[in-house]
Amino acid sequence: MYTLHSIDGGVCAAHGFYADGIHIGLKKEGAKDCAFIYSETSCEIASVFTTNKMTAAPIRHFRQKGKFKGNFVLINAKNANAMTGSAGISDIDEVLNAVNTKFPQIENPVMSSTGVIGVRLPKAKIIEGAMNFDLSRRDGIAASEAIMTTDTFAKRIAFEVRLDGGKSFRIGAMAKGAGMINPAMATMLCFITTDAEVDQETMQAMVNECVHTTFNAASVDGDTSTNDTVLIMANAQSGAFHRAAFKGTLEAIMLFLAKEMVRDGEGATKLVTYKVTGAKDNSEAEVCAKALSNSLLVKTALFGQDPNWGRIASTVGASGIACDEATLSIWFDEVCVYQKGELLFNEELEPLAAAVMKKNTFTIHCDIGVGEGSFTAYGCDLGHEYVKINADYRT
Repeated sequence: MYTLHSIDGGVCAAHGFYADGIHIGLKKEGAKDCAFIYSETSCEIASVFTTNKMTAAPIRHFRQKGKFKGNFVLINAKNANAMTGSAGISDIDEVLNAVNTKFPQIENPVMSSTGVIGVRLPKAKIIEGAMNFDLSRRDGIAASEAIMTTDTFAKRIAFEVRLDGGKSFRIGAMAKGAGMINPAMATMLCFITTDAEVDQETMQAMVNECVHTTFNAASVDGDTSTNDTVLIMANAQSGAFHRAAFKGTLEAIMLFLAKEMVRDGEGATKLVTYKVTGAKDNSEAEVCAKALSNSLLVKTALFGQDPNWGRIASTVGASGIACDEATLSIWFDEVCVYQKGELLFNEELEPLAAAVMKKNTFTIHCDIGVGEGSFTAYGCDLGHEYVKINADYRT
């Protein structure tokens, strides 16, 4: 048995971890734009990266290392270091070699980047700024702020996991992401730290499984980034581990952050859960739920607070799964608007459904009625602000 206890600290919550975020001149008006995470002891590392074939240089650089232990991550905003070819890899090596020379206690450092694609890394600014890092700082708030791009708020979380017998371990995390988010993974960076004593193989298997129902279930705009990253560092300082507790906490953290990204979707006003049940199998339920979370017609109806259940039904039918209007049922929260071929939507019901659509958070539930498959995805609305943000992104 175990209990979860929410604690402060983000990526600094686990014992032996340090982090900070500073301004090095990449963002305007003194905003934080460069961060680090450092462990005083070596870490097992697990990772999941983008499915985009145009993989950014930081990910290719990471993969070149193979399986390794390390204790330092450098993260910059405003520049993705993507579509930069072999020069992008060389730029990373130059930055990390300079940082390693300044801080010899760093072991196998890696880099992560987010921002504009197709521009060389401003390595001189990053190197100069990194010389000002204080590796004794434990400011998870500043670190989470420094990695933001179009995010409107920082995203961080931490838990202490207390086990029977008095032992405990901690897991903390921070993430960024508000646009180019699609179930494949979402356009996001997520960094997780833990003092649990877990081996790399176990941790990798768990993050692979948890990604499927968290970040891979989130959609803002249907686009998949070149830089998507989930990185977990475990330094074993607690000396404690419990398989079910670790996986359950990891999934809870990743789901929280995935939903925070959707809630913070560029211009978004609503966080919507798409619950699909009764599909032929889980795979078909996933296809349907993600079709709903990605549909532009559904997203614009959400923005207009229009309980247009016909768009929901049409998207289910267009998703390619086994379905029939005679078995389909649709709910907006607890308001059933269509049930197995019966038209329930009328003058009395419409105001109830419309009231649900006015909420900031609600669930659209589709029971396909042909099997036992189920899946839950997460999405948001799409409105004027999204177009404005992305039309002006480079400026």
